[in-house]
Amino acid sequence: MISNLSKVIACLGMPVSMLATATPAEAATSNSTPVAYIYIANTPHPSRTTYSPHQIVAYAADDQGKLTPLPGSPFKHDLGPMAVNGLYLIGVKGNQQIINTYKIASDGHLDYVAETHYAEHNDHSCGAAGQVFFDHTGRSLYVQEYNIDCANSGTASYAVDIETGTLSWLGDTVTGAEYNDVNPASFIADNIYAFAAGPGGCYYYESDAFERNNDGLLTELTGGGATNYPEPAPSFRRYVPYLVAADTTNHVAITETPANPPDCLNRPVQLATYTADAYGNLTTASTYENMPETAIFNPYDLKMAPSGRLVAIAGQEGLEIFHFNGASPITAFTGLLTRDPINQMFWDNDNHLYAISQAANKLHVFTVTNTSYREAAGSPYSVTSPDNIIVQPWPLPWVKK
Repeated sequence: MISNLSKVIACLGMPVSMLATATPAEAATSNSTPVAYIYIANTPHPSRTTYSPHQIVAYAADDQGKLTPLPGSPFKHDLGPMAVNGLYLIGVKGNQQIINTYKIASDGHLDYVAETHYAEHNDHSCGAAGQVFFDHTGRSLYVQEYNIDCANSGTASYAVDIETGTLSWLGDTVTGAEYNDVNPASFIADNIYAFAAGPGGCYYYESDAFERNNDGLLTELTGGGATNYPEPAPSFRRYVPYLVAADTTNHVAITETPANPPDCLNRPVQLATYTADAYGNLTTASTYENMPETAIFNPYDLKMAPSGRLVAIAGQEGLEIFHFNGASPITAFTGLLTRDPINQMFWDNDNHLYAISQAANKLHVFTVTNTSYREAAGSPYSVTSPDNIIVQPWPLPWVKK
């Protein structure tokens, strides 16, 4: 059962025709077996003055990207950021310093397993969880916390008991002076090195490199990360990194914001590619001349497709997908697929990208291959105030597809 776990880790109106010239998507015959479960933490009754609990709106996706609500959805679980590993869904509990573990049943419903107080080892109980994420094996969980030591951002590491879903704290890694960085790290294929950048803005910023120890503890590499920033254009001083996404080998894509620190410039974000060596050092040949400009000025998310050949960038201006070419320059592909602001997105393993828009109260589903793209039939879906999304690809470890 456990041997298949790493294979199912989440990688994780027709506005298309109006914004980008869509090509016919590859044909497929739909079947009743889902290709993924989609879980959205939304706020059904948002309030401007008091805390409003979340719920989980859940869907099953077929091979055409069409969604069907799961029985019992919405689930009454007050969760924020979430992560999945094929066996369990782990999410930050509401406005509390708690992460909950749920077992993912074969029909997609969530069975509560345990809770973990993620700030109990922090100084003065400081820390607030941003994103949570697994390594490639699904046996190590990481909680990105801002203000983890009452002054800086950091990452808490946990070992996951695969049989029970309980978590064991391994330690914290404080990453520096930026107290409000909540971006997750992204592991390259060796599952040893992971990279992150942030926080947003051009005053405090940095790129971090991490090494995963044998027990799963994530430690920061001194002098690691993307320290050699791309060569800027003559009209500004430097690029500022913000979001990172790793491919299936040893390359990472990084968003680069043109800046004259401490000020960001009102210019399109560009995409750089870096290569990691055997020691976790990143190098790049990206410059202002060979990095593509995106249609995004205010980025919120960056996700690599499971193939490692496509990278999606989302932000206030919408969502766009590029060809990722390893160490060679990233190249344009789709143009904007929607102008709805996109806050978060995840791929499944069947060429679908699921993206939520808080401002538009929508869930978009796109079918994207290396040669074609379209919005899936039935998309977008109406979801009130969607805050976070996670995608669990099929098959689950105990279910035969």
